[in-house]
Amino acid sequence: MAYFMLKLIGPRPSFPADASGQEMAAMAEHSVYWKGKAEEGTALAVGPVFDPAGPFGMAIVESADEAAARTLADGDPVIRASLGFRYDIFPIPSLILRQA
Repeated sequence: MAYFMLKLIGPRPSFPADASGQEMAAMAEHSVYWKGKAEEGTALAVGPVFDPAGPFGMAIVESADEAAARTLADGDPVIRASLGFRYDIFPIPSLILRQA
């Protein structure tokens, strides 16, 4: 297994401050999707990042390879809704995890 950071880029720099109803509905489904991935152990951490250069979402996932990480990203309801969101995927070559 390998680790990846999935960076969710919103449809425009002003998102989420000016999110439409359709975008907010897709984001609600997005939250349910990632909560499920966390519960099954695929997603280690998921959440918004308030970067001064512009907010984005991030997920740290464990998957077989980058193609499997891309499949997770492509399965996100905000991607399937074709509202202008996109994921950039970055491999994490080494990760120190807190012990449970």
